[in-house]
Amino acid sequence: MEIQTNCNVKRKCASYTVDTKSKSGFSMSNNKTAVVIESSFHVRYAETDAMAVVHHAAYLVYFEEARSHYMRELGSDYAHMERDGFRLPVTEVSLRYVGSLRYGDRVLVRVWVAQNKSRRIDFAYEVRNAEDDAILVTGTTQHIWTDHSGKVTRAPKQWLQMMSA
Repeated sequence: MEIQTNCNVKRKCASYTVDTKSKSGFSMSNNKTAVVIESSFHVRYAETDAMAVVHHAAYLVYFEEARSHYMRELGSDYAHMERDGFRLPVTEVSLRYVGSLRYGDRVLVRVWVAQNKSRRIDFAYEVRNAEDDAILVTGTTQHIWTDHSGKVTRAPKQWLQMMSA
């Protein structure tokens, strides 16, 4: 699969190739281009345990931040989506830990849409140490489109198009 990193209308995309049969337990379709957005920040003390290692649950927060950043980079955000009458609750999460971050490390989270259907969207993630680019955590989140009452609904066209771009 060809991946474009840091893509938006203001920046040129860089491409690289990833294995379509990931060790994280999810796979992506061949012959598609995914827009990959990168988020970077430092590990905060509150995210660590007594050994200054990032607690395993903090990686879900990193996924959420990267997903939110992804939507902002595409030109919208969750607040706008909710004002339009829609929500994207998480229905499934998968994480694979192969390493860990420590307090003060710089985190690099890559996120892309792995699958985009009429009522469901799946995001894939890589969490890396920004210093050496080592992949430490991979994972996915699955979401369904709902209205404000929680009823499953079709994704609005503008969101399907934006997430498929």
